[in-house]
Amino acid sequence: MHTTTQEDIERILTGQRAFFATHQTKDLSFRMEQLKKFKKAVCRYESRLSEAIMTDLHKSYEEFYLTEISLVHQEINGHIRRLRRWARPQPVPTPLHLLPSKSRIVYEPLGISLIIAPWNYPFQLLMNPLVGAISAGCCAVLKSSPYTPEISRVMSELIAETFDERYIALTQGHREVNEWLLQQRFDLIFFTGSPSLGKTVMRAAAEHLTPVILELGGKSPCIVDAGANLKVAARRIAWGKTVNAGQTCIAPDYLFIHQSVKEAFLQEMKQAIERMFGQNPKESRYYPRIVNRQALERLQTLIKCGQIVYGGEVDETERYLAPTILDHIQPDDPVMREEIFGPILPVMTFDDIREAVEYINRNEKPLAFYYFGSSRKAGEILRQTTSGGGCVNDTLIHIANHHLPFGGAGNSGMGKYHGRDSFLAFSNRRALADTPVCFDLPVKYAPFRYFRQIKKLLG
Repeated sequence: MHTTTQEDIERILTGQRAFFATHQTKDLSFRMEQLKKFKKAVCRYESRLSEAIMTDLHKSYEEFYLTEISLVHQEINGHIRRLRRWARPQPVPTPLHLLPSKSRIVYEPLGISLIIAPWNYPFQLLMNPLVGAISAGCCAVLKSSPYTPEISRVMSELIAETFDERYIALTQGHREVNEWLLQQRFDLIFFTGSPSLGKTVMRAAAEHLTPVILELGGKSPCIVDAGANLKVAARRIAWGKTVNAGQTCIAPDYLFIHQSVKEAFLQEMKQAIERMFGQNPKESRYYPRIVNRQALERLQTLIKCGQIVYGGEVDETERYLAPTILDHIQPDDPVMREEIFGPILPVMTFDDIREAVEYINRNEKPLAFYYFGSSRKAGEILRQTTSGGGCVNDTLIHIANHHLPFGGAGNSGMGKYHGRDSFLAFSNRRALADTPVCFDLPVKYAPFRYFRQIKKLLG
């Protein structure tokens, strides 16, 4: 993998600032052309990208397409269809006391953006924000993860072949490259990763008063209530927990289940896992691997908590950890103190759902929240909790609807994207008032004639 140097970064930024100053990126026809070129490039590189992700994460083509390629296609298609409408200046009402002025909001690009992506969905989480940057008229510097080197190499070729470096460039390397990038002044930083690294990004951005969008993570809770359809709940939770071997920021991190249905649910979940991957998931081409040995070792320490009631098998040479269910978990166990980011599901029980709600609310705001039970009860529980997003009687699928904003709350992130929210994320909503000069009301000037009447009007 080629490592970007500090000199490369400075050269790229100099070129992008000069190119942005030409105002070409503000032209709607230019943006539409770039989106269409991007779409064709994704199609052209699809097979090479899928081969690379199999090498990096043992992720099947089917899963890669559903969780990455298709989401990028949908995002690009949505922007091509709607960009002209989104970018249109928006007239807004003007108060009576400001007439005859007219008011409007104009959408203009923020400028040079930095997009830093993680390794778990290396294509989708780099390219989806890029769609928003192109749509808004920004230039972009991309940073891929060094932990998925094969797909990073292919993405670098895709970007270099499709776009001028003065417009969009992809950088590669380890932590020192991130540090060099964060020393530079950007007009927006878009970061996806852990809350701890998000704080580092925010501190660096503060030096230049650069706005940030932070897509972080945390411990997303899942509740299975007494009235839930256990077979459906088990299948959907098993799916949400094993997609990408649990290395998903919105995966159900832990399970709260009503005591009366726990045993029946666990049996259903074991069967659901085996229907997807067979009795030995290691032999299934559909079951991904842990990203590296260090991550696997961390997960191995977490499965020492409580009691393993399913799974637990490890093969270090293949970076394999079986889908694992942990029972008899205590709130202060290590597996409950950090985001798991792996195929491990700790289970806790409740008799009164207020116990689960109180536990969730005592902890940091999660990126996602999942509830399985009646719609009426779901509404009640959702009103009593908060999260960046979530689902009722399903997991993960809210991320696939590009009409929904995606993002966190509190410790799980700030800012939203997807669809129009991606366009807005990279745009400055410029407020403009246009006042004619044919006559000039004297009421705003000293000595403030008719002040009493104006005060009544304003009050």
